[in-house]
Amino acid sequence: MHQICWESLLMNQGASEWTSWFNIDHPGGEGDYETVEAVRFYYPDRLCAKPIALEARTTEWASPEDTMEVVHSSPEKGFWCNNKEQKEGKLCSNYHVRFKCPLEGYWSHWESWTPCTRTCGGGRRIRRRVCTSKKNPCSGRTYQLQKCGKAPCKACDLLCAQGEANEACKRCTCSSHALVGKVQASHSSALNGARVFLKNELLGTTDIRGNIIIPGICSDDHVNITVALEGFSSVSLQNIKNGSSSSYFVAVLKREERPYMVQHPYSKIRKEGQKVTLCCQATGNPIPTKYYWYHNGTLLDKQILKYDNTLTLRNLQAVQAGTYQCRANNGLGVIKSSVAQLTIVGKQVNSCSKSPQEHLIKLPAGCFQTTTRSLYYNVGKCPNTQCVGSLSSEILCKDKVDYCCGIKQMMLQEVQCPGYILPIMVVKECGCVQCIQPKVLVRGRVTAYDTGEPLRFGQIFVSGENMGFTGYKGEFTLEVPAGTKRLVVTFTDREDKFVETIKVFPFDPKGSTVYQDVKIMQKSQPENLNPGIINIIPLGTIEGEDPMAELVIPPYSFTRMDGEVYNGTVKASVTFLDPRNISTASAASSDLNFVNRDGDISPLRTYGMFAVDFRQEDTNAVLLAGNVEVHLNTEQVKMPQHLKEMKLWSLNQETGLWEEESRFQVAKGSHRKRREERSFLIGQMEIRERRLFNLDVPEYRRCFVKVRAYMNEKFMPSEQLEGVVINLINLEPMAGFKSNPRAWGRFDSVITGKNGACLPAFCDAQRPDAYTAYVTAIMGGEELEAAPSSPKLNPNIVGVSQPYLSKLGYQRTDHEDKAGKKTAFKLNLAKPNPNNLDETSGPIYAFRNLRGCEEAPVSDNHFRFYRVEEDKYEYNVVPFDETDLTSWIGGYLSWWPNPQEFRACYIKVRIQGSQEYMVRSRNAGGSHPRTTGQLYGLRDIRSVRDLQVDRSSAACVEFKCSGMLYDQSVVDRTHVVINPQGSCRIIEINRLLKEYLGRHPPVVLGNDTGAFNMLAPVDPLGHNYGIYTVTDQNPKLAKEIAIGRCFDGTSDGFSREMKSTAGVALTFRCQEKPVTHESFFQRLINNPGETLREIRRGMLENEQTETLPQVVPYPATGRTTSRARRPIANQRRPGQIRRN
Repeated sequence: MHQICWESLLMNQGASEWTSWFNIDHPGGEGDYETVEAVRFYYPDRLCAKPIALEARTTEWASPEDTMEVVHSSPEKGFWCNNKEQKEGKLCSNYHVRFKCPLEGYWSHWESWTPCTRTCGGGRRIRRRVCTSKKNPCSGRTYQLQKCGKAPCKACDLLCAQGEANEACKRCTCSSHALVGKVQASHSSALNGARVFLKNELLGTTDIRGNIIIPGICSDDHVNITVALEGFSSVSLQNIKNGSSSSYFVAVLKREERPYMVQHPYSKIRKEGQKVTLCCQATGNPIPTKYYWYHNGTLLDKQILKYDNTLTLRNLQAVQAGTYQCRANNGLGVIKSSVAQLTIVGKQVNSCSKSPQEHLIKLPAGCFQTTTRSLYYNVGKCPNTQCVGSLSSEILCKDKVDYCCGIKQMMLQEVQCPGYILPIMVVKECGCVQCIQPKVLVRGRVTAYDTGEPLRFGQIFVSGENMGFTGYKGEFTLEVPAGTKRLVVTFTDREDKFVETIKVFPFDPKGSTVYQDVKIMQKSQPENLNPGIINIIPLGTIEGEDPMAELVIPPYSFTRMDGEVYNGTVKASVTFLDPRNISTASAASSDLNFVNRDGDISPLRTYGMFAVDFRQEDTNAVLLAGNVEVHLNTEQVKMPQHLKEMKLWSLNQETGLWEEESRFQVAKGSHRKRREERSFLIGQMEIRERRLFNLDVPEYRRCFVKVRAYMNEKFMPSEQLEGVVINLINLEPMAGFKSNPRAWGRFDSVITGKNGACLPAFCDAQRPDAYTAYVTAIMGGEELEAAPSSPKLNPNIVGVSQPYLSKLGYQRTDHEDKAGKKTAFKLNLAKPNPNNLDETSGPIYAFRNLRGCEEAPVSDNHFRFYRVEEDKYEYNVVPFDETDLTSWIGGYLSWWPNPQEFRACYIKVRIQGSQEYMVRSRNAGGSHPRTTGQLYGLRDIRSVRDLQVDRSSAACVEFKCSGMLYDQSVVDRTHVVINPQGSCRIIEINRLLKEYLGRHPPVVLGNDTGAFNMLAPVDPLGHNYGIYTVTDQNPKLAKEIAIGRCFDGTSDGFSREMKSTAGVALTFRCQEKPVTHESFFQRLINNPGETLREIRRGMLENEQTETLPQVVPYPATGRTTSRARRPIANQRRPGQIRRN
């Protein structure tokens, strides 16, 4: 082994300084090479011409001597470690290096050593030197310490209040006294073999029940006792007197845990000359004490910046802009924080441009703009990015107030439409304002993956903290704590029917509520085991296949919590999640990640998970099991390279990360007699507090897949959807059957942002079909459709150019079966070839090119999902994107007056007629002095056919709720006009609604015509009135719930099938009359003959019904047909398949 020692070269050579740390190479391939030539190539200005010393450390801050690796180094050539020179099976660590460069300053010679402070028993001495330079400071310490007087002292001067000193003269002993102790784990189970120390002297070890009795310990000695056990952190505590002749202690040991980051640094923006503070905090057992900060990937000098978990930078300069990341170490491992971006702008530079960006909104149909030759109008927007605002003088990890580039001034404009004028608010000026901080929510429902049975009143834990319960139908709502980067949620069944499930939920930091359809597994029925024999439990029961593995429990392995061996009947429930069953993917716990040795969160590829539950037959008390073996059938591992890397893992419930339990070793044979011999991999474990285990392989063949979601199948870049959950399941293909995967290996979810989503996936460069993937997209419980692949694969629709598209084998799930779902697609995960120009711009990106994926322009290759376009239209005078709550704008004409609470109101309108009709609500100020008569917005929606009632449909029409406006001082009762398209007239108004409006004047007249007028009720009425009101912290979710209740016709139900006769407010009868996009006057000018004939037909119809029709100009937005409406994705009945 090569030792690095250059101190002799530095003696009397004068002052010098260390460079920053360099990490040019990574230990792949032949090893790790941090050469001077490479450093000078990448950092030509950071290294002097003739460095005089070199220091190397691993990224875990271990010296080469500590790693026991063979390394080579010199200041002239650099540092290198060759994998071939290491011990068998070991590879070089990842090193970074720094160099010492000379300065002009010089040290004086060392002075003589001072006399030793002690002649025996251990002392120290010191020597000093001074810096002789007047221009440059000298680098290094001015003194050196040295141990001396190491010989032991002969006489014992220990004084004992009780008893006498022992032979080693280290403690007092009392022959008639004893120390009694008990050692247990944090979950109260006894710990056998724990070592007990007193003043570094080993006193003994605990027995099988965790007990220990140590004679000779004086009862009055309040001394520190240390208890240690491998795999647990040691504790120190004092003994407690218990009577005249004994003392006792109870030690609770916590399992050792690698560090985990609980506070990440925040991205910030500053001007030159200002200061900034970045913070991180990690937990673990033991608690991490070593922190390191990196700027753009380069380690910062700890001696110069004096940082720990807090990094403060003063008098900022432009070169200090970039990414910052913190790293924590607790001796067991390391963990990295998320990356924070520090933006630095010049002192005179405006961090927020006053000019708004382009933002197009769609105008009502018929309001075609001749100047732009489109139905779109530019209302402008501000980028909502960070900007420099007023800063506090305090040193804070998170700024007291966050400032964003938002709207400073708006103005009202008028849009000329045929026959009317449309008011609209547009952005005039942007400025640095306080950021909107929406509440971030995750909602969902927890059900069994196979039967759909809900988890009723199950406990919910977030990072170990009890957050409440699920509802009767398994529903839940969670508010994401501020600063959260990784949301770990545990669902526990108090009735012990379901397996405890840990999920890592993606969420939208902009506040858009994410809906999670959580699937869990029911516990396997318990089997009775005889603890006195070898018990073999198969793991995996796929028909026609051998089990994936076996759980082998030796005789007398079961113990009670107090450590006593249990000999009674054992009720054993072992639930195995078999990846060969594709439907189990959604029920997998966690997100199949672990922390690698560099502190990065890395993916695992699973070969099965299993949960164990052992209980006593008589009392149902929990049992533990030690020295258990897992035998993995190697025939079930179809990728030979995985056999060497296979490990047994257990799940940390608080972090949601998998931690290594043991490696597998090759063994032959089986405990069962069979004709053929099977080959096994054997792993060992103990079943204590952790009861969820995994057979996994770290997989390093990784890529990212670019996916975008759109409002409709036009795939316009300006109509991308944010807050959509994209799910990707990695599949292992079955040889010769690409469409029939053998197993799944991983499950990932990502939320779409402004630029889509990048999903991690396994990929392969040699074989395009080595891995395939199954991809879906969900928004608020609604499944989005994928771009079609048949009848002909169109690159312009899929979003990927040829010939790469053919290599990826893209197929929507209805490709071979037209009756199949359209809401998912499969593809081959072929790693892009960097030498092939066709594969350099997505949709698959190399793992190291995450930034390229995240910043890819919309014109680059990507996969597409889209929302099935509904026959509806929404127009707000004050524009607002409901998928991005930070786009909320305060104003008197805002549809939603409060950004923290969104109230959705709907009225149910029944239509009697053989067609489906568009219904509009026009919403204007009704009683507020600032808004009376002014438009808030328009809502158009097509009625939905009732499949159970002939010639009947209904529409759930949104209207602006009455209530406080922006000033929160005066209530405005919205003036709502409900107006169906076509020749329609009111035939019935809900009696209770009519009475309510009569009791709450003023009453708006004119409801005997084809339109219904009202001042909207302030009270949240209900289905008996035909009014549906839901308040929520997210507008889209409030609307989804209200629509579901309206479809069902109840105040607490939910349906996607329209029930047109239940909970109705208004009933219209509409005649069969052709409707066009043109007004009556336009038709009369363009086609007078046909229009006059249409008038005559209408007059004859009216004479027959003895009713005068009302002509209502209506900008139609869709077709009128006689067929039943095709339900959209979120309005289909369960089991209903959409067909073309």
